[in-house]
Amino acid sequence: MNYKVINQETYYRKGVYRHFTEDCKCSTSITARIDVTALVAYSKAKDTKFYINFLYILSKVLNSRDDYKMAYLWQTKELICYDRINPIQYVFHEDTETCTPVYTTYSEDYEIFYKNALEDVEKAKKTRDYGLDAANHPNWFDASYISWLSYDSLNIELPDGYPYFLPIVNWGKYREENGRLLMPVSVRLNHAVADGFLIANVFRLLEKEMADFVK
Repeated sequence: MNYKVINQETYYRKGVYRHFTEDCKCSTSITARIDVTALVAYSKAKDTKFYINFLYILSKVLNSRDDYKMAYLWQTKELICYDRINPIQYVFHEDTETCTPVYTTYSEDYEIFYKNALEDVEKAKKTRDYGLDAANHPNWFDASYISWLSYDSLNIELPDGYPYFLPIVNWGKYREENGRLLMPVSVRLNHAVADGFLIANVFRLLEKEMADFVK
């Protein structure tokens, strides 16, 4: 885990950062449906898991820009940017109706990431422990699949003023509309480090990376 400390006096979002860490502490989120028709077809043709393929693309997108890799060290009051952030995926246990967090290290190499993600899931299936270990995984972002519903809106609430800057991303079941498969995706970021443009940009980048991935 490596990171750089951001100079808050020269930070390009200095004014916005100050406002949303001092005057109006809040987060912001957007839910939109994205077209996953091609990625679903690709996953079936390659006999790979759509969920893991999307998780890889999402991780690649969030690692492509510093704005999505920010964090706040409350001990030193430092704004930092990680070199890399990794996804926390989840395994749902039908028998207990509980989840186990799965810490998967991101690799830009798809084959490595896919192999590791599958192995991490299989290990998590053998336990029923919640197993959250945030203290030893500071540069992990939450990536949760809500497999039971194709929803239209989702809100993630954190305590007012809590300086949590890493992305929280959820997605639901895709559904067919006019011959296309559309999947709801929700992206939450702290308003101090992101605004509507930066969150909307996640969706734009997802569409671009999915198109490149299936070529």
